[in-house]
Amino acid sequence: MRKPTTRFRTLAMSILTAGVVASTLAGCVTTGGGLEADAIRSHGPVTIWYSNNAQEVHWGKAMVRAWNSLHPKEPITAQEVPAGKSSEEVIGAAITAGTTPCLVFNNLPAATGQWQKQGGLVDLSKFPDGATYIEGRSGRTADQYKSSDGDYYQMPWKQNPVMVFYNKTIFRKAGIDPTSPDLSTYSKFIAAAKKIKASGAAPYAIYPAPTSEFFQANFDYLPLLAAQNGGNTFIQNGMANVAGGDSLAVANFWKTIYADRLAGNEQYQGDAFADGKAAMAIVGPWAIAFYGDKVQWGSVPVPTKDGVAADKTYTFPDAKNIGMYTSCKNQGTAWDVLKFATSKDQDGKLLNISGQMPIRDNLATVYASYFAAHPAYKEFGSQSARTVDDPSGPNTVAELQALRDAYTKSVIAGSGSVEDAFRAASKKIDKLQAEK
Repeated sequence: MRKPTTRFRTLAMSILTAGVVASTLAGCVTTGGGLEADAIRSHGPVTIWYSNNAQEVHWGKAMVRAWNSLHPKEPITAQEVPAGKSSEEVIGAAITAGTTPCLVFNNLPAATGQWQKQGGLVDLSKFPDGATYIEGRSGRTADQYKSSDGDYYQMPWKQNPVMVFYNKTIFRKAGIDPTSPDLSTYSKFIAAAKKIKASGAAPYAIYPAPTSEFFQANFDYLPLLAAQNGGNTFIQNGMANVAGGDSLAVANFWKTIYADRLAGNEQYQGDAFADGKAAMAIVGPWAIAFYGDKVQWGSVPVPTKDGVAADKTYTFPDAKNIGMYTSCKNQGTAWDVLKFATSKDQDGKLLNISGQMPIRDNLATVYASYFAAHPAYKEFGSQSARTVDDPSGPNTVAELQALRDAYTKSVIAGSGSVEDAFRAASKKIDKLQAEK
């Protein structure tokens, strides 16, 4: 869970170059029997890394204490992900060096395919109850986290489904209903944005990060694409899904936002929403605690071209998952820890401490008492059932970068036509897909 404006910017380089060691690492494991089978059956001490987010550290330490009190002969040694330019860069380097822990509770789904290709991740489906446990916990949502071979190299763990946050005070100043504003269609969203700008209630209606890092697509273009096309990401049936009508509608909506100066096209040093420079932001439930009393906020689903009912609208989950690494000697214990950490009890504790949504089937029903006591999170609990993540292929990061480059040029900078730029991006993405 990170604010999109403060995400680290070196992930692409670190995981795109990591593939050069794949053959070396692959030689350290076998593919059925031998070292791999021995490790899967082995029990003993394990190591884990978790995020340095304060709430997750709090949860992680408590989870480790609970496990260790019950399993003194199989203790967990835990630490935060070591410092680096990004946690993904640190993980990639550790795979290369063979120094990964048994489990990392901070895996980016988009990076999973690259790490799998390197030979760094354990196939969780190889455990006797691997696939059944994952699918029993996460339901149909688990399907999108399968690798191309149909197996799971990541445990779907938690998500922060993004929605549109709006500043009620700014909306009121602009003459927009602050209680239940209708932002459901592109035309209504743009009309409200123009009111905000014209009234002087805020300098900008919305201010997504206008930078070119691949992951920024997850916080402007891709949530709206998922909503517009009814639950698909930019890859569909193994091919790019960016040159068709739904994609172009999303891109041209954002192009209008930028062309009319309803969003800033230069990087803002700070948080434009918290600072009152923008009336809206696309963020997840982490923002509830982050903004606290600083902003009187409301939330609505992301818009679509013609409007979709809130209970039918999809979005991007901003998920982080759990990976088990092949350098782990006691994978039997690591699998037991993984299941313990994603149990109903521990998921509930994570939800209560952090407000992040476990990727668990029927979440709103399973934790009905939590959402009754924390009504601000209820919409996100409902939204968590309708999310679409980035694919987990070996070239996902490069594909996202091709997409972001086209978007930055044609949408944010307004150079050339969206149609031409996205057709070119589609060809690049298809070429990368063919390299699997």
